[in-house]
Amino acid sequence: MILIGLTGSIGMGKSTTAQMFAEAGAPVYDSDASVHALYAAGGAAVAPIAAEFPGAVKDGAVDREALSALVVHDPDAMRRLEAIVHPLVREAQQAFLEAQRRAGAELVVLDIPLLFEGGGDRHLDAVVVVTAPEEVQRARVMARPGMSAEKFERLLARQVPDEEKRRRADFIVNTGLGFDEARTQVRAVLEAVRAG
Repeated sequence: MILIGLTGSIGMGKSTTAQMFAEAGAPVYDSDASVHALYAAGGAAVAPIAAEFPGAVKDGAVDREALSALVVHDPDAMRRLEAIVHPLVREAQQAFLEAQRRAGAELVVLDIPLLFEGGGDRHLDAVVVVTAPEEVQRARVMARPGMSAEKFERLLARQVPDEEKRRRADFIVNTGLGFDEARTQVRAVLEAVRAG
């Protein structure tokens, strides 16, 4: 089974591109959706986060805003949070891969926002980086609810720069050229990967 990593900085259109891979028939594992499930009521991350970060759990689920306020300016707290969440996300990813192997999938796409930051690219057959011009990225991110220029800069500072991601990519999908063009690029990636 061929493992394709999909990544891109905030506001580049990665989630939309992941959807395009799914529409083209590729099974997609969504790391963000996995975290949402872990944070939801009954999720495996709720109890350990409640113990480590008092006040971060409300009504039996992780309150993302409260948790963010506790870790965003504290690198040590962020490391403690990652030590809880990352192993659980890896478990969910392994379960997804096993299910796809059993189903006979020829390839899968792993949508991982911090792929390079976490060193996950070492275990993949190909890496696709989603990109867009800087002004498009900024406009998309600033349109999000609760976003500020300071928060945007903080998020960017935690990510490998777009230029570096593109340099390390096997394939690039540019969403700044419109979604029809991005769909064409996604199909071309799948054809190239299948061709070996």
